Amino acid sequence: MNAPVDRQSAPLDWDASTGPDPVILPAPSIRLGRRSFLKACLSAGGGLMLSVWVPGSALALASTPADDNGGATLGLFVRIEPDGRVVIGARSPEIGQGVKTSLPMLIAEEFDADWSKVEVEQLPLGLNFIDKEPGVEWKYGPQGAGGSTNIPDSWSDLRQAGARVRVMLIEAAAKQWNLPADSLRTRDGRVHGPDNKSIGYGELAAIAATISVPDTDVPLKKPEDYRIIGTPRRVVDAESIVTGQAQYGIDVYAEGALTAVVARCPHFEGGVKSFDAKDALKIPGVRQVLLLPGPKGGEPITQNLVAGVAVLADDTWSAMKGRKALKIEWTAGDFPDESNASLFAQCDGLLKGDGQVVREDGDVAAAAKSAAHHVEATYRVPYVAHAPLEPPGAYVELGQDSARVIASMQVPSGASRMVNAITGIDRRNIEVIMTRVGGGFGRRLSNDFIAEAALLAKASGKPIKLVWTREDDLSHDFFRPFGQHQLMATLDEEGMPTSWTQKLASATKYHRRLNVEADKMWEAELYTDDFPAGIVSNLKVEWFAVKSGMTRGSWRAPAHTVNAFVVESFMDEIAHKGGQDPLALRLRLYDHEIMDYANHGGPKFSPRRLREVTRIAGEKIGWGRKLPAGHGLGIAAHFTFGGYTAHAMEVSVDSTGEFKIHRCVCAVDVGQPVNPLGLEAQMMGGTIDGLSTAINLEIGIDKGQVTTRNFPDYPLLQSAKAPDVEVHIVPSRESPSGAGEMGIPTAAPALTNAIFAACGVRIRDLPVKDQLVAAMSKKKTSKA
Repeated sequence: MNAPVDRQSAPLDWDASTGPDPVILPAPSIRLGRRSFLKACLSAGGGLMLSVWVPGSALALASTPADDNGGATLGLFVRIEPDGRVVIGARSPEIGQGVKTSLPMLIAEEFDADWSKVEVEQLPLGLNFIDKEPGVEWKYGPQGAGGSTNIPDSWSDLRQAGARVRVMLIEAAAKQWNLPADSLRTRDGRVHGPDNKSIGYGELAAIAATISVPDTDVPLKKPEDYRIIGTPRRVVDAESIVTGQAQYGIDVYAEGALTAVVARCPHFEGGVKSFDAKDALKIPGVRQVLLLPGPKGGEPITQNLVAGVAVLADDTWSAMKGRKALKIEWTAGDFPDESNASLFAQCDGLLKGDGQVVREDGDVAAAAKSAAHHVEATYRVPYVAHAPLEPPGAYVELGQDSARVIASMQVPSGASRMVNAITGIDRRNIEVIMTRVGGGFGRRLSNDFIAEAALLAKASGKPIKLVWTREDDLSHDFFRPFGQHQLMATLDEEGMPTSWTQKLASATKYHRRLNVEADKMWEAELYTDDFPAGIVSNLKVEWFAVKSGMTRGSWRAPAHTVNAFVVESFMDEIAHKGGQDPLALRLRLYDHEIMDYANHGGPKFSPRRLREVTRIAGEKIGWGRKLPAGHGLGIAAHFTFGGYTAHAMEVSVDSTGEFKIHRCVCAVDVGQPVNPLGLEAQMMGGTIDGLSTAINLEIGIDKGQVTTRNFPDYPLLQSAKAPDVEVHIVPSRESPSGAGEMGIPTAAPALTNAIFAACGVRIRDLPVKDQLVAAMSKKKTSKA
């Protein structure tokens, strides 16, 4: 299979204004009318460029909650060169989720491009500025990576982009041949006509450029006619990645720039009392030492994460040596005694009282009175870090009236806003260039590192290359919130749940977020339309706010990673208490009509689609077969951001508590698969990420500081211990969801449920670490 060529992200001297005009096409809900601005023209090389402008106010920006720009116009350029090469723009940040390949596939499909001749260019941030509120709108369409939204947000408009190119090419061929357009068709980069007549797209470029762009939606291809969508395609820049040619944010170097590293306050919500830079300034190559102010304790974090002292030098090594030579006196914040133990003690106390009831269906108390069985369990999950392979960092260059930002980002429009807020430079003159991202996982939804670089560039008068080390990254993050869940259920005589209560004490990720009311803080922690809502008729969900000085934020599949572990573990406990098979219980509960779903990933949730991935996972793992002694099977399923995933695992546990994952099956339904190879990779990667986090990872806290420093303290799963992941994709014609986060949530509960089936030890606290060893040792001692 031929893969298209990747056109590398722009070099440092690249200017967006010198690039070709993009194709700008309408959003899914937009109908083009007479207010549309239509344009088709030739590139300097004689290629066809297509552009359609649509007023951005026609589309709300609900798909990118981290951004607050006004309406959105979707657009990408399509350039067809005379030699038949097709250049397609990729608008969104590539953070490893594969959108630099899958989004261009949507366009290429509809005008029947020859994929082997497709080249992909990463677009810079594109904004249009208008004279009405909010004053800005998208140029290329939403440009962000978060919430697994890229594919669903692009499904209609990018296919429509390709379809309009197809119409223009057919009209061009009709003109050349003097034939009716409806007698022609496209395939593999050519227009075909009667009598085996055909002509390549490159030969039609000049004529097509004279044809008006269709000003209304044109018919899209039927799914049965897809030749690109639904076929496995390698990522377009695979070769540049494995040969070291791909450019990441950390790879940016520019003449005259200073490298900056920052000593950040280690105390939660603390600051800088004083510092002595004399020894640091003696280090060869160190040029400046600057105070970096930060937000005061309890204040919203709107720019950089924390106060610190920055060392600016000619190179990274000099800057790091200079930082080591600093003498700094820090001020402690309001959480000097915070530790892992103190947080869970706080949870224990809170859960004895009354919290904020966020959902209540039926009558839980009445159901309890007539119940045949009662089940209760408490689960704990720790703070965890994002730990992307590429730590945060940025290059920021400020001119008198202009700025340039080059970085690995998830929200490039936020970088533009950040630089504008810090410098006052008009956003029209702020150029934001996206590189490939060495891992995001939600860490780069915040642009605090852009703020640091911009503040230092402003203060120093020099271009700044900001570098974070791994220690910086693990000590100062927007951590995934910790929490303690208390679950209670009542069962009837058949072992079916008649009521369900979930109490959660947690440190919300909305802590120190601007404009979030106190009574809305729970919304980041609990998705109240998730299972068992609407299926178990008596339901009560309650939240308790934990006080913590840790900064926190979104982590891959935010609350789903935690809630799926809790709910799916408890499902196994319900099955065990009620004498039911865990798979059979799930299949029975999920046999339910489509339901409304108001949380992200809605507006509908289909329990039967969840049932089907559960059934497939059980079938593929061989559920019910006789297993060797010490082996067990576990299963878990969850609905995440519009996608349905189930994991089933076979695990063995020996007498010492050491365990091994022998098989790992993942069944997934994300609607119409765009790139099955990419989808498979996302499920594999998500599964390994989920297992690594569940088995090993937690952030240590003591005396109001993070004690975890580097990977020896935060051990990722080793490849020798990672299972092969068997992925089974459900064929579907449903509109697609994303896939970047669906593989994580059910990995942990499938593992711990399998551990229980293998040895009878229930893991309720994450990470697993040495709990199993201790439990098996205790079992051995008690037998003795």
